[in-house]
Amino acid sequence: MQLSPVINILGLLTTVLAAAMLIPMCVDLYTGSGEWQIFALSALLTAFFGVSAWLATNRREALDLDLRQAFLLTNGAWFLIGIFGALPFLFSELNLSLTDSVFESVSGITTTGSTILPLIEIASPGILMWRALLQWLGGVGIVVMAMAVLPMLSVGGMQLFRTESYERAENVVPRATQLAGGIGLIYTGLTAIWAVMLGLAGMNMFDAVTHAMTTLATGGYSTRTASIGAFDSVTIEWIVILGMIAGSLPFAHYLAITRGGWRNLINDPQVRWFLLLVAGLIILLSWYLTQSGQGFGNAFRQASFNAVSIMTGTGYVSANYSAWGGFASTILLMAMFIGGCGGSTTCGIKVFRLQVLAATVRVQINRLLRPHAVVLAYYNRRPVAPEVMDSVMGFFYLYILGFVLIATLLGIIGLDFITALSGAATSISNVGPGLGEVIGAEGNFSSLPDPAKWVMSFGMLLGRLEIFTVLVMLSPGFWQR
Repeated sequence: MQLSPVINILGLLTTVLAAAMLIPMCVDLYTGSGEWQIFALSALLTAFFGVSAWLATNRREALDLDLRQAFLLTNGAWFLIGIFGALPFLFSELNLSLTDSVFESVSGITTTGSTILPLIEIASPGILMWRALLQWLGGVGIVVMAMAVLPMLSVGGMQLFRTESYERAENVVPRATQLAGGIGLIYTGLTAIWAVMLGLAGMNMFDAVTHAMTTLATGGYSTRTASIGAFDSVTIEWIVILGMIAGSLPFAHYLAITRGGWRNLINDPQVRWFLLLVAGLIILLSWYLTQSGQGFGNAFRQASFNAVSIMTGTGYVSANYSAWGGFASTILLMAMFIGGCGGSTTCGIKVFRLQVLAATVRVQINRLLRPHAVVLAYYNRRPVAPEVMDSVMGFFYLYILGFVLIATLLGIIGLDFITALSGAATSISNVGPGLGEVIGAEGNFSSLPDPAKWVMSFGMLLGRLEIFTVLVMLSPGFWQR
């Protein structure tokens, strides 16, 4: 395998990450925090590696990647950004270990939102901005990967969204570059709109910007230990709910809207399914909370915010949902696996895969009733190819298997049943908080043993990269000629 094209692009991406570190450095300089020096040092080390890798492999001809190089580039990018993104945490006055620093960084770049900081307010403004920036960059990276890379690699049924102009793996780099520009502008514009709305709703400028970044990225890192609940504002909560839903919709439709194609968003079946699932979850939890003795207004408010946050994998909290009882915890645990639409910043199984699975089940039932009939599965009024159905079924199987294995490892390490189960779910689904007293709505991940943090970090990357992208590199055949 020719590694030079992959190393060249990884060097460029690492250099971009180094440039991003200058933003929190300027924030600390502006606020008078002495921690600006740790961002200067981190940026210097990251830029040295990135520029060196880029110059050592720089060639004038166009970069054409084959299938294996595309897989290696995708995995390498998230791994390197997770490692170098940990440098500011490692050098900061928070006195974090290497394990905690990598966990916080990987949780940020994968837009998971699980944190090891027991008291977030003691961090410098630069660190808080860096946490938000990691999630914001991770969010736009996920969208570009889902639209440009995964369809051509045929990962988990993503080939449903393949466009005719880009059918070969050699077009990964030019397609990603082309999409990054348009998606970046839309993503930045939406972030600015939500920052303005949050500012008008009562947040200060810093909180408004950081929360807008992590809301559209469906990441969930907050500047407050109590998350959105610290602001105790109905207006802020509904603005964040709308932002989480906006980040959960296919960004390809936002591109189409700028060209007058607003009907695509309305007519997309996965968008309708997603909104119906969200509405059903809110109604179910609202009913349960009212039966538990809460007033309808407060029950609807808490159910709406936390249901959307958990299902979209954002991970913001406005109430201690771990104390709602066994029924609510069970419903929220299942909601962690759903996620949003394909081509959004969310994680999880994703709605379009649930639709394909439902269509597959209908086909199997019809074939049992009419063995000689020709029955086809449809998605968006088009027949689903057998290889797509197989890919989705394989993804679903590996997703559940990965969840079981991670939960088993966490149990072996010594975590209790609820913590192990919800920890596995929240890591592979990139949700953020789990269930129970340890890692629930009012807890954090600092008390977990280091082996558990490494297992969960791997689980975050596994879920973020759609499982197949990671597992294919563990196959001996990947490295053979």
